[in-house]
Amino acid sequence: MTAASLVPGALNFRDVGGLPAADRVTRSGVLFRSGNLAQIEEDGTAALRGIGLRRIIDLRDDDEVRISPSRVEGLDLQTQRVPLFLGSIASFFERDASLDEFYQALVDDSAPQILEVVRGILADQPVLVHCTVGKDRTGVTVALTLAAAGVDEDAVVADYARTETMLPEERNRAIIERLRVRHPDAVHLVDLTTRSPAPVMRGMLDGLTAQYGAPVEYLRSLGLTDDELTELRSILIS
Repeated sequence: MTAASLVPGALNFRDVGGLPAADRVTRSGVLFRSGNLAQIEEDGTAALRGIGLRRIIDLRDDDEVRISPSRVEGLDLQTQRVPLFLGSIASFFERDASLDEFYQALVDDSAPQILEVVRGILADQPVLVHCTVGKDRTGVTVALTLAAAGVDEDAVVADYARTETMLPEERNRAIIERLRVRHPDAVHLVDLTTRSPAPVMRGMLDGLTAQYGAPVEYLRSLGLTDDELTELRSILIS
């Protein structure tokens, strides 16, 4: 089954199972990632029910949720709201920030929320982490979670970079055209809306290694305990 057909109507939906972690792999059917769930209909809801989803961790801000509410009525699951950036995502377009700057702001300014996401993943499985597109906020938190669980760094980077292949061209053209009207001179607009370059994620992980010794040590610095790390690895790695 392809990722596109796994949950019809869900943008960039996929299972992170099967990623190498030394001589082991990540479990399938445990941790999922995606963009928003505003376009799913009955078949998409049925698919979410079919995978046994127990928790959704929604990283969007209040305005995003209001404009594009998730269509998960009737599902027996817990929705956990963790707005991952304490401010307007639109401000990054206004400042013409690069992806590197965006991700640095996430790990610097949303550190408590990132820890909350990891603990939400520990609380229930199967679990879905999503934002609007499933590229940046989801990409950073899932990458840090996978790295902490012991997934090979090349695989963490490749999972992040895969998003660029999952975004429909029609969607990309429409959003770029709309935002270009508001930000005609923005240099980084296309990257912010459509791209997930491997070097950007590699740079973020390298920066955490330089500062903390390893990406997992960043999470330890936030308060993630040894017992929680052991549980995370047990849950995600087979």
